[in-house]
Amino acid sequence: MQKLEDALEAAMGKQETATDEISAPLARRLAATLGKPAEGLENGASLPEGWHVILFTPDTPTDALTDDGHPRKGDFLPDLPLPRRMFAGRTVNFAQPLEIGTTVQRVSTISNAEIKEGRSGLLAFVTITHDIMSDDALCVREEQTLVYRDEGKDATAKPKVPEQAPADCPWRNTMTPTPALLFRYSAITFNAHRIHYDESYVRDVEGYPERVSNGGLTAIFLMELARANRAGPIQSFSVTNRRALYVNRPVTCLGKPEGDGAQLWAIDDTGAIASKASLTWKAS
Repeated sequence: MQKLEDALEAAMGKQETATDEISAPLARRLAATLGKPAEGLENGASLPEGWHVILFTPDTPTDALTDDGHPRKGDFLPDLPLPRRMFAGRTVNFAQPLEIGTTVQRVSTISNAEIKEGRSGLLAFVTITHDIMSDDALCVREEQTLVYRDEGKDATAKPKVPEQAPADCPWRNTMTPTPALLFRYSAITFNAHRIHYDESYVRDVEGYPERVSNGGLTAIFLMELARANRAGPIQSFSVTNRRALYVNRPVTCLGKPEGDGAQLWAIDDTGAIASKASLTWKAS
């Protein structure tokens, strides 16, 4: 425990910077992955909110990846004595549009770290704040939370009473994550985490019954559900992941308007909530 606490304390406030270009071809590839039209995704146009996932992808050389496909810990992310890490959630604020074809900068800061005791053992939650800027103006601020845990112990454990989404959701879309969908999304985001494509690794090492759908992909589908039901620029989006979603199993995205925003849920094939999100639109 002391080693874990010391590593988290040493990581607090650590920063790294990066530069990238918002590529029109890459935006069109994400549109194709999501089954969206590519018309208008050209230089000078605004990148849809949430599509900044195509930016600042990891550039770790292949021979420097760890056994699970992640970039090694200790360069920017803390090197914790907990070997498994996954994406737990994010909160994003969209200050102004990102313009396709422009060069942007990102400053990443480890802004929070805490230890919790979970059903499968000790957990460490690390929050990273990403500020994405264009010409020194803040465009997107995103807080990502990663969870570190021990080896794949009880990875598929379910809550005693799985949480259910409300029954009165007027927005609904059911889709099934396929291996091809996960492959394309992982390729676009340069994500080599084996949990998304290596079936034997997922079952034998991580303890899941199937390949796990990307949490970032679920977040985008929830945002796209809201966008399909109400026009206008998005101000903020926040999502937490409650349980895994799997390849070849149906996922239903649900939503309902609430005030100047919406509440959104992704439920698995048993009806249990896997992701829960909220969204607000910018004032007209």
